[in-house]
Amino acid sequence: MSANERLESIAQKVRAGERLDFEDGLALYDPAVPLQEVGELANEVRERMHGNLAYYNINTHLNPTNVCIYRCRFCAFRSDLRDPKGYLMTDDQILDRGQEAYNNGCTEMHIVGGLHHKMPYEWYRGVLQQLHDRFPTIHLKAWTPVEIGWFEHLTKMSVSEILLDLRSAGLGSLPGGGAEIFHSEVRDQICEHKANAHKWFDVHRQAHRLGMRSNCTMLYGHLEQAFHRVDHLLRLRELQDETGGFQTFIPLAFHPENTQLTNIAKPSALADLRNMAVARLLLDNIPHVKAYWIMLGIETAQIALHYGADDIDGTVRHELIYHDAGAKTPEFLSVQRIRQLIEETGRIPVERDTLYRKIQRDETDFRNWSVGEPVAVAS
Repeated sequence: MSANERLESIAQKVRAGERLDFEDGLALYDPAVPLQEVGELANEVRERMHGNLAYYNINTHLNPTNVCIYRCRFCAFRSDLRDPKGYLMTDDQILDRGQEAYNNGCTEMHIVGGLHHKMPYEWYRGVLQQLHDRFPTIHLKAWTPVEIGWFEHLTKMSVSEILLDLRSAGLGSLPGGGAEIFHSEVRDQICEHKANAHKWFDVHRQAHRLGMRSNCTMLYGHLEQAFHRVDHLLRLRELQDETGGFQTFIPLAFHPENTQLTNIAKPSALADLRNMAVARLLLDNIPHVKAYWIMLGIETAQIALHYGADDIDGTVRHELIYHDAGAKTPEFLSVQRIRQLIEETGRIPVERDTLYRKIQRDETDFRNWSVGEPVAVAS
C-alpha cells in the first residue's frame, strides 16, 4: 500500500470515529506521508472537539531546587550539591514567588524540581503547605512521579498515602513530566536510574483513582525512533481508557544544549508539528493537546493550533528547565500578547484554569477572578 493509500485509509477511520492502531501510528510518522495532510486530518479532529477555541492560562513556574541525585543524560537543569550552579530556595523566596503569582492574577503554580538528597520529605510537602496556606486560590500542580517515587523512598509510605498527604497540604493536580520515553530500549539509555515506566503509570493511576487530574508528556527528538513514540502514545491511551484522568498531552522536543547529548540536533519545526498532529490523532480519549510555546517557539506554537493543538499554555513566569537547555523563547508572555498570538491564527482565546474551567475576570481588578463552567469537549 502506498503512502497516499495508507493515509486515505487512516482518514476514513478517523472520520468514521474508529480508533487508530499501532501500524496507523507508524504510517503517520512515515516521512513519505505528507505532513500537511496529516496536519489537516489532525485539525479536523481538533475542530470537532474544540471548534475554533484555543485555551491559555495565567500561570507561573516554581523550581524550588535544581540539586538532584539523578544524572539524566538529557537534562541541562540538574546540578550537584557543591556546583556553583546549584541552588535551594528558602521559605521566604518560595512565598515571594507565590506573592508575585497572586499579584499577577495567576490561577496556577507549576512546581517541579530536582531531588535534593539532603532535604527530607517534609520539606517538599512544606513547599505546598506554605503556598496553599498563604494563597489558597492558586491551584498547585506539583511533583511528577519521579518526585513521588523519591518520596516513597524517603518515607516508606505507599503512593496513595503520599498523594493523600500531599493533597491535604494543598496539592491540586499532577504535571506530566518524567514520562520521557517509556520503552526500556530508550529509557535505559537516557535516564537509567530514574523512576521507570511502571512507576510513572502507577502514580498517575493512583492519582486518578483518588479523583485527581493529571497531564502527560513525551520527550522526543533524541535517541528514540517512531516505533518508540507510537508505543509511548498508545500506553498513555490505554491508561486513559482505564481511568479517564488525563486532561492534556504535551509533546516536548528535546533541547540538547548543556546536556550529555549535545551531538544531537534539536528537532525541526516540521518534526514538532508532525508529533503534535500524530498525538491528536492517536490520543482520541485525551481531551487536550498543548503547544507549549516555551519549547516550540512562538511561531511554531501558533502553527500547531492548526495541527491538532487546542492549548498554548500560559504566561509561564520563571521557566528554567528548557531555558537551561538552550531555549531562546522569552521567559514570560503577557496575557495581552498570548491573546494576540491566538487571534493571529484565527482562533478564539479562552482563559481556563488548571481543570479547564473558564475563568471570568473582574474588569476593575485583574487579581479577582471566578471559575465558570467546565470547557465543553465534543466526544
